[in-house]
Amino acid sequence: MTYTKTTGIKTTITRLLKKPLFLILCSLYMSPAGAQTATSAYQPGVTPDGAVYFLPTTAVRVTVQMEKAVYTPGDFALYAERFLRLKDVPTEPNTAYRILSINQTAIGVPDTSKVFSVKFNNKTSAINMALSEDGIILALNTQPVPQASPTPFKAAPKPAAVNPRQYMNEEILAAGSLAKMAQLTAQEIYDVRDSRSQLIKGQADFMPKDGEQMKMMLGQMDQQEKALTSLFAGTTARDTIERTFVIAPSGELTMQPLFRFSKRFGLVDSDDMSGEPYSICVQNQTQLPATDAVQAAKRKKAENGFYYNIPGKMRCIIYKGNKAVSQEDFPAAQFGNVELLSGDLFNKHYGTRLRMNPVTGGIDKLEAEQPK
Repeated sequence: MTYTKTTGIKTTITRLLKKPLFLILCSLYMSPAGAQTATSAYQPGVTPDGAVYFLPTTAVRVTVQMEKAVYTPGDFALYAERFLRLKDVPTEPNTAYRILSINQTAIGVPDTSKVFSVKFNNKTSAINMALSEDGIILALNTQPVPQASPTPFKAAPKPAAVNPRQYMNEEILAAGSLAKMAQLTAQEIYDVRDSRSQLIKGQADFMPKDGEQMKMMLGQMDQQEKALTSLFAGTTARDTIERTFVIAPSGELTMQPLFRFSKRFGLVDSDDMSGEPYSICVQNQTQLPATDAVQAAKRKKAENGFYYNIPGKMRCIIYKGNKAVSQEDFPAAQFGNVELLSGDLFNKHYGTRLRMNPVTGGIDKLEAEQPK
């Protein structure tokens, strides 16, 4: 059994993978030693009455959530300090971004260097093989654990915008200049603040009958003050944006560029120096020495069975410049070894059930019932 490259076999693999994911393999290859499952290297253009499956490699999905803040100056921005003592109020629109979170999760993707074909014969009992949509082996003789799809990102709904002009009285609207409108609006804000203070102190001419009415009146005053103040201070509309990156390292990585981030433009191209670089490092944390997987497969080419991964461990660190901002440890197929599960367990004398890990290709659960 040897590993094979996928060059030239795309059409054949695609044809096999378009079959139902839960394949009923109704016959296994009979060897002279007895009924066994025979696995062999898949050769380009050769699929003799069998199935093709991949072992996975472990990739990292990096999810970046950002906030986009769009500032719009108010109509009276030039008079903000004069009438309301608000300093350094911007008079031009601008957009700013900031990163809210960076999260890492491990996912399994097909390892095209670990593709195997299975031949079968009609003289043995049936085997059920479950494959993922992209051909990764998931289970034999049992149902795989349902894999939850990533929840599509959906930004929180924004509150409806309030038109501040609906709180302007007749005198403000009839003012002959922008400066006069700003002055009268500022006076209206001060009047609202004074009325709220009297209401809280219990000195208002019209006091509410109960606490619920008091809460409603204070809420209306807060909304009126906020709307009128926005004519001076401006408004900021905020949206949350999510971006996802998938990295499938074949080995260790040292400060590999991931993305660049600009406070003015958000995520920018990798060659755009306006953005600060974010990089990823992948470290092999496996304690046991790894074997040469390809050579190990060649030594076992005469054996029968199903291949699986014994995963190692990797540490993924994301850096902002030279500062680590996210670190996670994951089991990783590419830092482990490939082993063979004997085909003797899958002949007609055993009721063997095997469930594989879709992220690492390791064995999650193995049950073998010996004949009575």
